[in-house]
Amino acid sequence: MKLVTFILLLILALITVRSLFLSFRSQSPSDYAQLGPEFVLKKHLSGRFQSEGLIYGPNGKVTNTFVAVMNAEWDGDTGTMTEDFTYSNGTKQQRIWYMTAGADNTFTATADDIVGKATGVLSGATVMLNYKITLPDDAGGYTLTATDWLYLTQDGVIMNKSEMRKFGIKVAELIATMRRE
Repeated sequence: MKLVTFILLLILALITVRSLFLSFRSQSPSDYAQLGPEFVLKKHLSGRFQSEGLIYGPNGKVTNTFVAVMNAEWDGDTGTMTEDFTYSNGTKQQRIWYMTAGADNTFTATADDIVGKATGVLSGATVMLNYKITLPDDAGGYTLTATDWLYLTQDGVIMNKSEMRKFGIKVAELIATMRRE
């Protein structure tokens, strides 16, 4: 019995180590400090975008796809980005982000379905954004912890990868592109 317990604890420890040090969550903005082109918030998140993406469920299978039209405008250090989503299941959603650029390549953002403030860091060609999001009632109404990474490519396309977690367990993943219209 002690051997079985030891093996189970060892497996759990290995899963935890992998999750923290050898996965998406192990990234840090400093990992990308030298990667170009440099992501400039008010430049690269400004104007109209077309976005297309996939949403994966906890089993790794695609559960939904979407297209979105996004429009971002800045007035000094404050910006607004409106996202109009159309999902493959027929659902439509609008999210309006209110962003504030801060010191040292940081920013904050809020939206109606975001709990508190999202915090972001720009580094090299990337943006990392952490926040808590409350899903719509028809999607369960759960509050999830989200981490978004935006990667600016050489041709100006922004690649977005996000993970959403509940109690530290990944329950959804999103991959999308953002292209200027």
